[in-house]
Amino acid sequence: MKNRPDSDNGNDRANSIPKETPADKVNLSFPIVGIGASAGGLEALEQFLRRVPEGCGMAFVIIQHLDPTHKGIMAELLRRTTGMKVHQVRDRMRVEPDCVYVIPPNRDMSILHGVLHLFEPAEPRGLRLPIDFFLRSLAEDRQELSIGVILSGMGSDGTMGLRAIKEKAGLTLVQEPASAKFDSMPRTAIAAGLADLVAPAEDLPGKIVDYIRHTLIINKPELNLEEKDLSALEKVLILLRAQSGQDFSLYKKNTVYRRIERRMGLHQINRIATYVRYLQENPQEVELLFKELLIGVTSFFRDPEAWAHLQAEGIPALLAAHPAGGTLRAWSAGCSTGEEAYSLAIAFKEVLEKVKPAGKFTLQIFATDLDRDAIDKARQGRFPANIAADLSAERLSRFFIRDEYGYRVRKEIREMVTFATQNLIMDPPFTKLDILICRNLLIYLAPELQKKVLPLFHYSLNPGGLLFLGSSESLGTLSENFAPLNLKSRLFRRRESVPAAQPLAFPPSFFVHQPEVSRESMMAKPVANLQSLADQLLLQHFSPPAVLVNHTGDILYISGRTGKYLEPAAGKANWNVFAMVREGLRFELESAFPRALRHKEPVTVKGLRVGESAASQTIDLTLQSIQEPEALKGMVMIVFQDVAPPEKEKPGRAKSAARTGRELELEQELRHMREALQNTREEMQSSQEELKSTNEELQSTNEELQSTNEELMTSREEMQSLNEELQTVNAEQQSKMDELSRMNNDMRNLLNSTEIVTIFLDNDLHVRRFTTGANKLFNLIPGDVGRPLSDITSDLVYPEMTEEAREVLRTLVFSEKQIAASGKRWFRVRIMPYRTIEDVIGGVVITFTDISAAKALEEDLREEIARLQGERAAPGKEA
Repeated sequence: MKNRPDSDNGNDRANSIPKETPADKVNLSFPIVGIGASAGGLEALEQFLRRVPEGCGMAFVIIQHLDPTHKGIMAELLRRTTGMKVHQVRDRMRVEPDCVYVIPPNRDMSILHGVLHLFEPAEPRGLRLPIDFFLRSLAEDRQELSIGVILSGMGSDGTMGLRAIKEKAGLTLVQEPASAKFDSMPRTAIAAGLADLVAPAEDLPGKIVDYIRHTLIINKPELNLEEKDLSALEKVLILLRAQSGQDFSLYKKNTVYRRIERRMGLHQINRIATYVRYLQENPQEVELLFKELLIGVTSFFRDPEAWAHLQAEGIPALLAAHPAGGTLRAWSAGCSTGEEAYSLAIAFKEVLEKVKPAGKFTLQIFATDLDRDAIDKARQGRFPANIAADLSAERLSRFFIRDEYGYRVRKEIREMVTFATQNLIMDPPFTKLDILICRNLLIYLAPELQKKVLPLFHYSLNPGGLLFLGSSESLGTLSENFAPLNLKSRLFRRRESVPAAQPLAFPPSFFVHQPEVSRESMMAKPVANLQSLADQLLLQHFSPPAVLVNHTGDILYISGRTGKYLEPAAGKANWNVFAMVREGLRFELESAFPRALRHKEPVTVKGLRVGESAASQTIDLTLQSIQEPEALKGMVMIVFQDVAPPEKEKPGRAKSAARTGRELELEQELRHMREALQNTREEMQSSQEELKSTNEELQSTNEELQSTNEELMTSREEMQSLNEELQTVNAEQQSKMDELSRMNNDMRNLLNSTEIVTIFLDNDLHVRRFTTGANKLFNLIPGDVGRPLSDITSDLVYPEMTEEAREVLRTLVFSEKQIAASGKRWFRVRIMPYRTIEDVIGGVVITFTDISAAKALEEDLREEIARLQGERAAPGKEA
């Protein structure tokens, strides 16, 4: 980061450094209000602070666009309007309630643990976004106690900051644009859908106080979700499903309830049952709550380090796996307004330019989200100017076009992405993917839904495909199906694995219980031949019984007859080897299993007895951790080998010999006990370490191993997915056609309303288009499109028009002349270069404005002047 802490003089720093305070005594529970203002902001700030009640218990931090060359006097001006203490911020000043803090000139400001930090601006004067910079840090520092306010100002600074606050369940308020001297900043925030409340500046403090008071009533520390009215919560979900068609019952209830509490606080409703009645009476509130639950917060290249790893490791690996080139497929699930999908397209382009692979590669990105409005915004590819905070100047100039509204994604990036509305938990997935991005979406889903979505991601990816998750997400029990490319960045590579113990659940079955299928009907029936029959005979009669298990002990495959060593446990079917192993083997198996996983070498335990004394059997137990092939890596093969029992003592043997045998037996037993004790210690230590990092992976599956008829279901779901993709492409194309039709209609009406004859020529001066009235000057018919204009006769006395058009193309300097035509007509002929949206010259535009009336009037005026001059000269001649 280029910013560095401000270096004020030593006295100021000493005065501003807070005293060391024990962590339990630092008051971090009060809300902090970040207020962003720019042009016209002083009047709005005075109106705001004048209405803040005394002893409100909040702190107010003001960030303005100040002139960096002048001394800041904002704090002095605001002291006249409020009874609170007003400070101009010094570096490392601690925020206290019932105080106002004003940013000094030529500084950026951030907050950490309630302490303000000043930075020298890293950007030139015109590109600074101090409001976004502070509000983002405020959202991270205060979470749901962060409050963002946008007042009068020009530009779009503050919009990204409000996004961050809204993501953390904070409160966002915007001044009513009609009451602001400059309404650009408020209007941008409102247009982005980020304003919880919109009101004049003087009304905002009262709304903040009401919200905080009701939020504290709702969120009493002694209450938790189980103690609240779950019935009313379910009714809210029913109303949401009835109006929006979306089911939020499998979202995390705590997350859903927090979002509902925000809406309750905004309407000053204390009980969720009352809020249910409010929803029934106000369908518009159901729509607003639906938008609240979607949590559409994103940005370009969020977590830059993770994206850097994707560019450095992930995408080059994909390119290397396809040396012949081709089209790669990607899916951005939960793309919101498109920043993530466009980031992937930009990252792919940059890698291609850097790696320069031999084959020709393209990337087709499917970007989907539940929010239809967000998808519509993503399709437009237009973003406010403050995305410069997330993108380098090089990327902005390379992949974006600057216009009066902000930035627009260039055509080469826009054409790589296809946007569509899709419900991840209801609609079929995209398949045959090389990259799947789903960042910070799984954290909002309940654990049981995550366990169904992640196997679906594994199914959707091609072998070796990349899965890119958010920083707070993990694979859980599916970790063996993905190899981490960079665990810190949550970047994984799909690898082949044995079939899971559970059948793959596709979206329609997320909510519906699947009927059980008999195991016999689901087993594949291979064609019998001599080799397979011989192999089966050898395995059954001449190979030792064995089982293949995963790292948690779940049985994946059984070879030979294992009934002497394993038996089903009582109760619900459980295919875990530690639950099924017979007495006499359990302790030794539990001791040897972690050693086999750790040491990667065969572990053998000899002389174990299994069964009752009369029919007991002596066996050797061997455990081998598998390293190859890749599909079985990390699994363990357990082999049961029957051995001959030790010889019994003869009756007539001497007592001393018997005693010696007994001593040897006791010594052997003691040795076994010592080894078992050591193994137990190692196992306990290993278990403690695993509990810290992989809590989910240590949960017992308790589910019966069953093989599924996956091929038929896969084919059916794949057809559904292909159909969905075709519908997506069709919808995208229809949207483009509708937009093009509207633009053509607008252009036609505009050109006709001006009554200016216009002819469009390409770079070869061939006719591309002409407006109504052109046939009065040129002998043009619709079939002349594509012909050289010089081949078409005209009424103009302008033989050099073609040469001047070529000169305009060469110099890019427009030409304008008055040209006569037949029938005493005159026209002003203007020749200009034709510029495309990408600022490329695509021909010339020639306009013909009829000035015959002006020329006739000019001729009449000349004749009148000549007549008057003649009359004036006549008396002189007579004299």
